[in-house]
Amino acid sequence: MIALDSTPVALQGIDAAIEAALDRLDRRIGEHGDGARALASAIRRAASGGKRFRPLLVVSAFETLHGPATDRLALYDVAAAFELLHTAFVVHDDVIDHDVERRGVPNISGEFRQRGTDKGADAVGAALLGDAAAILAGDLLLHEAGRLVALADVSTATRQELLALVDDAMLVSAAGELADVENAVSPGDVDPETVLRTTHDKTAVYSFSAPLQAGAVMAGADRPTRYALERFGERLGLGYQLVDDLIGAFGTASASGKDEGCDLREAKKTHLISLARESEDWPEVRAALAEAHTGPVAVQAAQTALSKSGARSRLEVLVCETLDEACAIVEASTLPTECRLMLIQLVEAVQERIP
Repeated sequence: MIALDSTPVALQGIDAAIEAALDRLDRRIGEHGDGARALASAIRRAASGGKRFRPLLVVSAFETLHGPATDRLALYDVAAAFELLHTAFVVHDDVIDHDVERRGVPNISGEFRQRGTDKGADAVGAALLGDAAAILAGDLLLHEAGRLVALADVSTATRQELLALVDDAMLVSAAGELADVENAVSPGDVDPETVLRTTHDKTAVYSFSAPLQAGAVMAGADRPTRYALERFGERLGLGYQLVDDLIGAFGTASASGKDEGCDLREAKKTHLISLARESEDWPEVRAALAEAHTGPVAVQAAQTALSKSGARSRLEVLVCETLDEACAIVEASTLPTECRLMLIQLVEAVQERIP
């Protein structure tokens, strides 16, 4: 994940807002039985340990656009909402991908599968409990994210704009995730533009464009400023996700959080694969990809075939072009100097992730 400079005060404010939301969940759900209490505890673990990148984007936009100090407490609540939104998407994404671990540790589904086993459930019953717990945990997190924004101490007009941003982020991300699954289960080829659009929708809005705009709304920024941040966030988010595709195919296990070559093992139809399909070497690449699930040697063979086809270098060029577009948006804007510097640093951070 991208590192983002911020003051300890900002991080403390964000963490305090997240903890307050989780404490409320503990209080509200505690009276509903041991299973509900275990779910609240698992949600807390899922929401802990992150770098708080998305909420820090909210705060960074607010600060570099010189937002009023009187709105800082409300700012942290709004920023925390984007972290809980992210956690909800991660929890639901793990269910979709049938993952029971995240970075080597049982996720919510994994925890509750074990809980089911401990209570005597068979494998099917334990899996049902695990998936149900994860879906419900994501639902609760989505609700809490919306609640934080809805109850933030801001004007009615500001609240409406913030809720519109959250609404858009949720809708676009859901559409992108569904399209990703549809692409994956399709037996035939998927149009490269469809894959690219899906790549954008899964991440760009909720991770970049919406948080930056939320900070601008809280700062009272004008429409041109918000529009520049919206366009910048969409280009940066696409570039970020395309780099994730490179990491999923060529990155280390520490970079991806999964086994090396995880996307190749799982036969994901990323834009990298779309580019390989357009090359003359596609028959060799397709054959190598068909074996990638069998182990590390086969993954290395698939990596070699993809590189030889030119797909890797073409995707790297596309990443650079996309990030150049993001920089051009900043350069053509009238954003304050501090904000421009922050945005350019984000671009550089994405560039540094390229494997």
